[in-house]
Amino acid sequence: MTAHPPPTSDPSSGPVPVTRAGFLHGVRLALPVMPGMMAIALATGASAARVGLSFGENLAMCVTMFASASQLVVLELWPKEFSPGTVLGLALIALTVNARMLLITATLRPWFGAMPPWIYPVLHLTSDPSWIVSMRYRAEGGTDAGVFFGASVLLASFWLGFTQLGFALGTLIADPRRWGLDFVMPVFFGAMLVPLWRGRRAALPWIVAGVVALVVERLAGGWTFIVAGALAGAVTGGLVDDRRD
Repeated sequence: MTAHPPPTSDPSSGPVPVTRAGFLHGVRLALPVMPGMMAIALATGASAARVGLSFGENLAMCVTMFASASQLVVLELWPKEFSPGTVLGLALIALTVNARMLLITATLRPWFGAMPPWIYPVLHLTSDPSWIVSMRYRAEGGTDAGVFFGASVLLASFWLGFTQLGFALGTLIADPRRWGLDFVMPVFFGAMLVPLWRGRRAALPWIVAGVVALVVERLAGGWTFIVAGALAGAVTGGLVDDRRD
């Protein structure tokens, strides 16, 4: 078996290959996470039907946001009447939940830095599982960016298809908890975190974020615990990294 050359951290080191073989390899790497992605997509589509979105509105949301966690949270908070305050609040919650994408896409810079500008809009297809399988491939010495595109296109396609199917079946699974779909997301993301395990020290920000979120939820209620947990985890992560350096 031929080993991949070690990855380089210099974005200007040369052109990044994007091949059909890499694309298909990315598709194969993403296949194991498809059941979890489909279950979350069904729950998201059903939740959109429950709050009264139209088919077109649900499709537009799934295309423009493409973010299962924030979509489910926002749909859970969906108000009966909108005001500037509620819109701002929903936007803040969605921004907080999705803030991790800033760091996720930043980690792709050493790999994709030498690619042309068309790569930037394509990064909209980035998702947690496509990033994880791509970075594992990269850590093993792979350089073909087609792996990232293959995994991302497959997951985005299934996401759009199954969110619309969930919307169409919304009358049957309007309450995701009846089918246990509300439990799928924490299990799915927990499984996705396993490859990122770097020891007990690196797990400290996760623990702090969880504890702070639970305390704030108990004391304040509402959904402020999402912002509080995210900020606490981010600050802790920064402090841990500084001490490590």
